Amino acid sequence: MKVVCIGEMLIDMVCTDTNQGLVNGVNYLKKSGGAPANVAAAIGKLGGTAHLVAAVGNDPFGTFLVNEIAQYNVNTNYVSVLPMSTTLAFVSLADDGQREFAFNRGADEQLSLDAEALSFLSSDSILHIGSATALLGGPLNDTYLAITKAAHKNGNTICFDPNFRIGLWEGKEAEFIEACTPYFKMADIVKVSDEELELFTKTNDMEAGCQYFHDLGVKIVLVTLGGDGCLISQNGKSTRVPAYKIKAVDTTGAGDSFIGAVLYQLSQHPADNTFYANDMASFVAFAGKVSALVCSSLGAMSALPTLAEVEAITFEINQ
Repeated sequence: MKVVCIGEMLIDMVCTDTNQGLVNGVNYLKKSGGAPANVAAAIGKLGGTAHLVAAVGNDPFGTFLVNEIAQYNVNTNYVSVLPMSTTLAFVSLADDGQREFAFNRGADEQLSLDAEALSFLSSDSILHIGSATALLGGPLNDTYLAITKAAHKNGNTICFDPNFRIGLWEGKEAEFIEACTPYFKMADIVKVSDEELELFTKTNDMEAGCQYFHDLGVKIVLVTLGGDGCLISQNGKSTRVPAYKIKAVDTTGAGDSFIGAVLYQLSQHPADNTFYANDMASFVAFAGKVSALVCSSLGAMSALPTLAEVEAITFEINQ
């Protein structure tokens, strides 16, 4: 089964001056990025079938991105090349791998699809919606909603990662929550960080927070907890899957590789009448291994492992 990822594909300009921030940093390294692109690349690198729906500019950055994502076995038939600049994200790193973002938006917000494309992309597929920029307005916002509605009507499995970015939504958190709510109502799986859970639900009680999403119709809630692993909430039960020990170098793309690995597993195992209730813990444990490897190297895409690389490593649980 194919996995369709829609949203931004952009250039991450990663500041290599650790702990300097974007104000004082001087040296930058060009990397492929964009949350949906990272997810698609993770799926493709593991051996799954991934389609990316995105827009880049008709410039050297856009050419670089299309060539780069294709090397991860991602279908790029629905990547548009538009007569404008490619979107850029500037990222700074701290010693613990935490990040600061600043965005220079370009082509990503102009993505649009016709009815024929919507029909193809919503047939026999899992839809992943996890764009950091899609809810800001413009044609991408309209396209994002249209493909989600088409997939929901068609009965596709829908996964939503809200991907809150303070650099895009600072002071507009209420607008962000309102914009996300229609997607929560259509999603089968929602992946949030513990900070995002509190943002949406106004509580740091994990079970109460997860229930907020279940009340909207979400079947599975995945709450990523950094070094404490991931909480799975489904059918009134919560399960915590531990993380693995790593030396964090760059956490950019960690969440994307995690959900990409979960979606890869879903695409290889059609849902039964329990909707993965017996399998999700093992899917999440596998995804934790993929994410650990990504955090151990610089670059959201370049650090992605193959299935063989994941299986060849012995991981130690983070106690």
